[in-house]
Amino acid sequence: MKKLLAYGGLASLIFVLSGCNAIDNKTASLSSVYIITSAIALLVLLGYCFMAKKREIWYLLLFSSVLIVNAGYAWLSVSSTLGTALIANRVAYLGSVFLPFSMFMITLDTARIKYSRLVVATLLGISGIIFLIAASPGYLDIYYKEVHLSTVDGVSTLVKVYGPLHFIYLVYLGGYFSAMVYAIIYAGRKKSAENKIYMVILAMAVFINIGLWFMEKFINFDFEVLSVSYVISELFLLGLNMLMNEHRTPSVPEADAPSPPPTTRKIEVSDEALQMYKLGLENLTKTERYVYDAYVDGKSTKEVMTMLNIKENTLKFHNKNIYSKLGVSSRKQLVEIAKII
Repeated sequence: MKKLLAYGGLASLIFVLSGCNAIDNKTASLSSVYIITSAIALLVLLGYCFMAKKREIWYLLLFSSVLIVNAGYAWLSVSSTLGTALIANRVAYLGSVFLPFSMFMITLDTARIKYSRLVVATLLGISGIIFLIAASPGYLDIYYKEVHLSTVDGVSTLVKVYGPLHFIYLVYLGGYFSAMVYAIIYAGRKKSAENKIYMVILAMAVFINIGLWFMEKFINFDFEVLSVSYVISELFLLGLNMLMNEHRTPSVPEADAPSPPPTTRKIEVSDEALQMYKLGLENLTKTERYVYDAYVDGKSTKEVMTMLNIKENTLKFHNKNIYSKLGVSSRKQLVEIAKII
């Protein structure tokens, strides 16, 4: 995991340095910025497809969308005709429309917020409509009233006069960013996420996009700033996915491991240990006492989690407190001493 983050940070650094150099020189090498981002996006997608133990659809959609966005930017920057530039612009919008959708679905899954197929279908339908509106230049004047191609220092850009429906895409992006922030805050308050570190990584990816999105609105950049945030965000989310998969590796909890053969050997417990055990019983909370009684009755870890409707990490927290108060180091020792007091 550390190597992944290191490589991701190095790639981001190389990308930023290359991009800044291109901007400062104001040359056609600005197109190389988009080529670099496209190459990084392609490597991330291929790496995920070939190296991930479990490929998830929303991550595949996210990484594909980032590749499509940057490929569209790169194509637009080298376009020589308005028609070609408009096609490249549509390609970029195709990725830009489905990218926030995929990030939102990843946010819901990471936060363990349930959703129905109807929700997914509805969001996909909205995304399709937004794409058709954004792809209308060249056919209709609802998104851009006027548009023409400008080439400066070998780099092509579209000079646009926004139409009456251009604001819809901004509302679309703002809506998804707001929904992702709300989901992260909700998960943090309800503690529904598997691990707080997951939500921290996810929040960083989201706020990078939000921050650069606002910067783009107030500062005139010579290139598409979101191409930076999309690549950096996917590196964060790739790390998140690999981290989650590592922690989801199935393991056999101690309580559910095969029990050792029964023994008739009588365990020896000092009077001091017995006294600590008895005092510890008096200090157990209501929930800890419930868990203790369940173990003494022979209940397994899974049965206790089901009865209390809690997750494994929560039960481990209770176990740690119980063992500490009773002066034991395992469930087996807890049960053995319970039989002799």
